[in-house]
Amino acid sequence: MKLNAQELRTADEEEIKLKLTSLKRHPIYFILENIYDTYNIGGLFRLADALSITKMYICGQSEIPPNAKIKKASISTYKIVPWEYKKTAAEAIIDLKSSVVSRQSLVKDKPLIQEPTTIDQRHSVQIVAIEQDAKSVPYTEIEYHSSVALLVGNETSGVLPETLALCDHIAEIPMWGINRSLNVIVSAAIVSYHAMGKLMSNDK
Repeated sequence: MKLNAQELRTADEEEIKLKLTSLKRHPIYFILENIYDTYNIGGLFRLADALSITKMYICGQSEIPPNAKIKKASISTYKIVPWEYKKTAAEAIIDLKSSVVSRQSLVKDKPLIQEPTTIDQRHSVQIVAIEQDAKSVPYTEIEYHSSVALLVGNETSGVLPETLALCDHIAEIPMWGINRSLNVIVSAAIVSYHAMGKLMSNDK
């Protein structure tokens, strides 16, 4: 089922949820920490839908749907992407790590989420912050496997140091110009599509 922008904006939320029960979701999660610009949050919903991620966590001092600007910028994809608000990104990470995150498959005609067969699979999710830091590495050098949670931070100050300490990896996007950083949506798109490609390649 594919909907254009107008159809998404006018779709009934309950009706669309019923139609999405058969949608395959990929083992990728977004964690948003203190994203102040509501248009960025809306754009991240659009990206999350494009990737058919499993869930998005909106944390801290971030607005949540049905904020009018989020609704407009997301073209109502907030109705489609599973999301949850947490007071801090740390709470989101703990919730995600403690959840049963089973080994997932992107192979066609196989169930996306399978029951875990070992205790280790419950903690197979990788937490990857997209940030510039002394400990960061190019996003292309990270080995993405199983389930991946991509964490993006505030547009000005970035991801909080205490949150970075909880991450498995810190991914950096090379910048060759004068500008120090990219828009949060662009950054998330670059890394998430790269990670998706690796996950799909690993599953072949």
